[in-house]
Amino acid sequence: QVQLVESGGGLVQAGGSLRLSCAASGRAISLYTMGWYRQAPGKQREYAASISSGQRTNYADSVRGRFTISRENAKNTVYLQMNSLKPEDTAVYYCHAVADWTDDDEYWGQGTQVTVSS
Repeated sequence: QVQLVESGGGLVQAGGSLRLSCAASGRAISLYTMGWYRQAPGKQREYAASISSGQRTNYADSVRGRFTISRENAKNTVYLQMNSLKPEDTAVYYCHAVADWTDDDEYWGQGTQVTVSS
């Protein structure tokens, strides 16, 4: 079992920056693809970014060039650096982990609120 705890959310003005952290416990995440998803009020949860165990990164078009995902396996932690934030980035941000060897081994965090004011 893997437990994921997000932190770093908050209220920021448009154009500002936030850094989210996702601390994992229970198992090493070095062989997991880690991701960030977000859910805005009244909308479905959507993919934002991911980083593979081999450090390959992917981004949704809506965040590419503004967000950077990274991982620090020694600390069992994943980060999401969010720059040039827009009001439409307002959402609950969830950390996700899925094992490299099976899609059945996946976990979600409880989420952290990000609010961007105009």
